[in-house]
Amino acid sequence: MSKKSRAVSAKGVEEFKIYVTRAIPVSAVVNCADNTGAKTLKIVQVTRYKGRLRRVPAAAVGDYVITVVKKGRPELKKQTFGAVIVRQKYPIRRISGVRVMFEDNAAVIVTPEGDLKGTDVKGPVAAEAAERWPRLANLASTII
Repeated sequence: MSKKSRAVSAKGVEEFKIYVTRAIPVSAVVNCADNTGAKTLKIVQVTRYKGRLRRVPAAAVGDYVITVVKKGRPELKKQTFGAVIVRQKYPIRRISGVRVMFEDNAAVIVTPEGDLKGTDVKGPVAAEAAERWPRLANLASTII
């Protein structure tokens, strides 16, 4: 009778990633929570999204998305930028059992390297987003 192998993989234990429900689909319009001059952003693409056939890609707090500026300064309108989702209306369940939800869906414009385009972040930022984006955590006034 053979026993099951108890060998440990060379990769080791992967870092535990908190599951956040993806509540902001492609084509959703979110508020811009920085001082770049953009007011609203429309999500066009969710990067690093593995989906299912005919399922609309969706983003959650902390995800990097490609957006188009819908309202804002004329020189920014109709331009595409990368952004990070910092707030979502749908409740986020934490490991402690607490559920956190915000008043609006909001994003902050960033470069592909992770630097913020603006110099200030308006409103609170979810801890899940601040954990994944350290430069965002530095500029955030409140982290919830």
